[in-house]
Amino acid sequence: MKVALIGVGQAGGKIAQALAEFDYNREFGAVMGAFAVNTARADLQNLDIDTMLIGQDRVKGHGVGGDNELGAEIMQQEATEVMDELDGRITSKAEAIIVVAGLGGGTGSGGAPMLTRKLQRIHDIPIYGLGVLPGRDEGAIYQANAGRSLKTFTREADSLLLIDNDAWHSSGESVEEGFDTINNRIAERVGLLLAAGEAVEGVGESVVDSSEIINTLKTGGIASLGYASAKADEDAGENINVITSTARKALLTGTSLPNAVQADTALLVAAGHPDRIARKGVERARKWLEEETGSLEVRGGDFPLNSENIATLVLLGGLQGSQRVQEFMDRASEAAKRREQEPEDTVDDFENEELDNLF
Repeated sequence: MKVALIGVGQAGGKIAQALAEFDYNREFGAVMGAFAVNTARADLQNLDIDTMLIGQDRVKGHGVGGDNELGAEIMQQEATEVMDELDGRITSKAEAIIVVAGLGGGTGSGGAPMLTRKLQRIHDIPIYGLGVLPGRDEGAIYQANAGRSLKTFTREADSLLLIDNDAWHSSGESVEEGFDTINNRIAERVGLLLAAGEAVEGVGESVVDSSEIINTLKTGGIASLGYASAKADEDAGENINVITSTARKALLTGTSLPNAVQADTALLVAAGHPDRIARKGVERARKWLEEETGSLEVRGGDFPLNSENIATLVLLGGLQGSQRVQEFMDRASEAAKRREQEPEDTVDDFENEELDNLF
């Protein structure tokens, strides 16, 4: 599926760049362009994609400091300028626009839903969101911000692909290493999904195309993506169990939103060498997926790639009623209450990045 990427905020910009690099390095041709918008100049300077600084009159290039209401306000005020920058970057070849953001910060958390609303008024193609939830060990402000952003982003986007930081995080890593790991895994897994049908190496029996992805996400609400891979045998007949087992792992232990399996729609993609993908394995995995998700609308197909492994992707649409999401919203609500009850830190009243400290 050919897409244009727009990263909003620090995390959004990094993920948009990682996705663009993954697609470019593998010559998939799914990413038509990547663009990053932020209120913090320093975060944009580390990116290699096209960028735009907003809110200079308000925050002087220093960011919004976790204030997602201010992030939304700045995006609303400068929407015309942002749209002018995007004009020409979103071509007629794009089949969808993906707005990417971390939901716990300020600029992305507030600005991404607002930008999505503005894009919906101009473009006829789907406007999807890709949002990253903060981990459980991140502070109350991130939890509260993400709760409000999640509700708004889900409402404004045609579908919101949600990624829980805790789901694709490896234990024993530092915070910075953890973010890098998550960004790389997002790039690999979302990148493969977008590339399905765009860069086909060989002839598959039933190749997935962009319409299958769009139809899976047409129910709106929250979506998730599962992934698992395993070594494939040269004989396709020996890979029936490989495909079924990786499908199970993708849904039960490898999704971006753990423990959320009930869905309105689903898409199963088996990526690998066309001579090694067993059609019977895909059909069995698809039937199991129907039973496990309770969906009557489960699609499935191949993504022929020159690889010794078989990777299985499971895209779920319509997850807004999931227990995992409700648990997070309860946690975000509690965090918001704690913030209201805590006394204000008077030192913060004197913070101004335009002034140097006296000592």
